[in-house]
Amino acid sequence: MRQVAPLKIDLGCGTRKKAGFIGVDVRAFPGVDLVIDLTARWPWENDSVEEVHCSHFLEHLDAAERIHFVNELYRILKTGARATIITPHWASARAYGDLTHKWPPVSEFWYHYLLKSWRDTEAPHNDFYTCNFQTEFNYSLSRMHEGASASQRSFALANFKDAADDLWAMLVKLPAAAGDQSPTGR
Repeated sequence: MRQVAPLKIDLGCGTRKKAGFIGVDVRAFPGVDLVIDLTARWPWENDSVEEVHCSHFLEHLDAAERIHFVNELYRILKTGARATIITPHWASARAYGDLTHKWPPVSEFWYHYLLKSWRDTEAPHNDFYTCNFQTEFNYSLSRMHEGASASQRSFALANFKDAADDLWAMLVKLPAAAGDQSPTGR
């Protein structure tokens, strides 16, 4: 019997496709395996993808396109599968320097909206979402904070502009009806 490799996709990979992943972009950069417009319906079957990586793409989408993105992500991922989403941190100059980034910058709070039980109680007017993700997030801190203690890093994140370069979110697909806790930061 033939062993089928897990389907792993790097969405919006540009020229930096993650090793071991199928590279997807709207432009045919070197290394892109599939040229696909991710603002339309994605070509993968429901519950068919094991893992997704998406670095520095989501911030190029407007609000409606971001909702479409997470709904399609939810549709194609297998239950329990993970997606890593990396965006510039909202308080970093990186979020504003590239004029192709769309407003608003991605913040930690947006990830609450990806959990159905949270939307049901806190934002029932947001009925455009069909996803249900448990999320965690972390940060890549600027070089200025390398070697800092955990308390110094926490203080910098809470008080200094440009303390974090990027926001890293890990999404795990929950069953459609499952309710879980809100996103956690680490």
